[in-house]
Amino acid sequence: MVILTRLKWLVGPLVFGLRARFLRWTRPLTSCLPLQTLADLGRSKAELVAENALLRQHLIILGRQVKRPACTKTDRLLLVLLARMLRTWKQTIFIVRPETLLRWHRELFRLFWKRRSKAPAHKPKVAVETIALIREMAKENRLWGAERIRGELLMSLKST
Repeated sequence: MVILTRLKWLVGPLVFGLRARFLRWTRPLTSCLPLQTLADLGRSKAELVAENALLRQHLIILGRQVKRPACTKTDRLLLVLLARMLRTWKQTIFIVRPETLLRWHRELFRLFWKRRSKAPAHKPKVAVETIALIREMAKENRLWGAERIRGELLMSLKST
């Protein structure tokens, strides 16, 4: 037990230092403007235009509020569509978390296919004349219930 404690005491700072260096090495280069500019040279014009539009949308949203920005449905749609056009959208988004944007994307995807797969408006299975007859029978015979009206309709169908 003493050996394990001493080993932790010796190795602890080493592990802490390695972890700090690893985090420093893997952190994205956000503060180095010349390196970011060089990285932008390798990107397509369409991607740069999409990133610019995404950042403008952020400014529009932030210009509306003082404290916490509230995104409308249109804002959400624009953010999702613009983020789809960028490879580096996670570095560009700063109003919402990337998980939130992914959730919005999934919701829009579900809504799109829900509406797309909906059957067109269907015609009622009962003819318009039959519906008018049922309403007329119900109006004239207030004491009749649905079962009696159904029975009368069946009787009239059998007699024809």
